[in-house]
Amino acid sequence: MQSYHQWLEWLEKSAWAVSIRQSLWLYPALEIVHILGIVLLVGAAFLFDLRLLGFSRNLPVTGLSKHLLPWSQRGLILIIPSGLLLFITNAQALGADPVFWTKVGLILFAGLNVFVFHRFVYEPFKFRGASGDMPGMARLCAGISIVVWVAVVTCGRLLAY
Repeated sequence: MQSYHQWLEWLEKSAWAVSIRQSLWLYPALEIVHILGIVLLVGAAFLFDLRLLGFSRNLPVTGLSKHLLPWSQRGLILIIPSGLLLFITNAQALGADPVFWTKVGLILFAGLNVFVFHRFVYEPFKFRGASGDMPGMARLCAGISIVVWVAVVTCGRLLAY
């Protein structure tokens, strides 16, 4: 446990963390990039999940996935580095915050949900065009996705205070 706290202290005292904290514009810029990434990832995921839940049945799921899911991936490309940089600026406090670890756990659960959906639920339907109603497992994954992402965003907002 001591080494964990030392590691967090080292992160927080790193040149990058100090530079970000001391900069007038760098921390707010990172927050903006992080929020933009959240909008891209969660916004596209929500729209896809809503389709899986039965909204906009006239849109084929495969076409929608080819359009929306790359935007989620781009959002992730923004979220990960900006989130890590934001973390190091306050690593000791965040490393001890149960809300932060709840957020991390929820993100891992969301990733598992995405893996299960794409590997075991969606793959068999992809080649059939996947239009109309989706199977119950697809709707379950979509519902889980929406609930988990709302919880992740909620935890993120709670961390800001």
